[in-house]
Amino acid sequence: MADPLYSGTTKTLLIVYHSMTGGTRQMVEAAARGAAAEPVIRVRLLPALVAQAADLLGADGYLFGTPENLGAMAGLMKDFFDRTYYPALDRINGRPYATLICAGSDGHNAARQVERIATGWRLKAVADPLIVCTHAQTPEAILAPKVINPNDLKCCEELGAALAAGMSIGVF
Repeated sequence: MADPLYSGTTKTLLIVYHSMTGGTRQMVEAAARGAAAEPVIRVRLLPALVAQAADLLGADGYLFGTPENLGAMAGLMKDFFDRTYYPALDRINGRPYATLICAGSDGHNAARQVERIATGWRLKAVADPLIVCTHAQTPEAILAPKVINPNDLKCCEELGAALAAGMSIGVF
C-alpha cells in the first residue's frame, strides 16, 4: 500500500557550509546522515566556495553550516550569500531552512547574520539555530582541529532528520 503522505517526488536538501578546523564539517556531515535516512530526500553537501545560485534554485530546502569567526559567520559563507543572494531573490520564497554553527564563544551573532539573509530570501526557519560551542579561546585552541562530541553530533543528525522528514511529507 502506498504511503498517503509520500508524493513520489524526490526532494533535494542542499547543505552549504564552510569549515576550516573540521568542527562545522563534522556537524553538517552528521546532519546529512540524518537527512539521508529519509528515502525521498536527496542530500547535496557543498562547500560554500563551490555552491552557486543554481544549486539554491535546484533545492527544496537548505541547511547552512558555518563556524563563528571573530563573532561573525565565516567569510566564505558570507561570500556564498553575496554571490547567490540576488540571483535567488524572490525565487526560493517559503522554502525551509535550518542553521548549524560551530562557535568558540557563543555563535549568536553568526546565527543572526544567517537569519537576516534567510529573512530577505523569505525562507522559513524550521528550527532554532543549533549552536555547538567548543570554548576555543586561545589562538592555539582556535586554530586546532576540532572534535565535536557525540551528543552534539547526535543533535545535528536529529536536526537533519527532522528537516528531511518535514520536507518529505510537505509540512515545510
